[in-house]
Amino acid sequence: MAIDYTKKVMRVFRNPKHFGEIKNADGVGVVGNPACGDIMKVFIKVGKNKKGEEIIKDIKIKTFGCVAAIATSDTMADMIKGKTLKEAMKLTNKDVAKKLGGLPPIKMHCSNLSEEGFRAAIKDYEKKKK
Repeated sequence: MAIDYTKKVMRVFRNPKHFGEIKNADGVGVVGNPACGDIMKVFIKVGKNKKGEEIIKDIKIKTFGCVAAIATSDTMADMIKGKTLKEAMKLTNKDVAKKLGGLPPIKMHCSNLSEEGFRAAIKDYEKKKK
């Protein structure tokens, strides 16, 4: 059974911009879905904007999984880079799916993984900061 992805999903999957690792990351989130085998590791660097608010200065991802898992994690990274931590935490998997022009219903769970991964990295950063 072939899965019908949008052209945008396939373009992002073939050329992810945020793939890699950040040495000495401020926050790291690791999430996985044993049912489908997708595993994601998210690295963030936090900086400050001109107002002194904490922002996602840099973000890298290592996603091992299907087309949807890779496309949604890279798109989420694109959407939160440069945002304040508060703004980043408001983004949802539905926002990502919409930005990609939709996902097949059977693959929506992959977008949940991207949301969970970025939230875990931000929470890790906040925990280390205390």
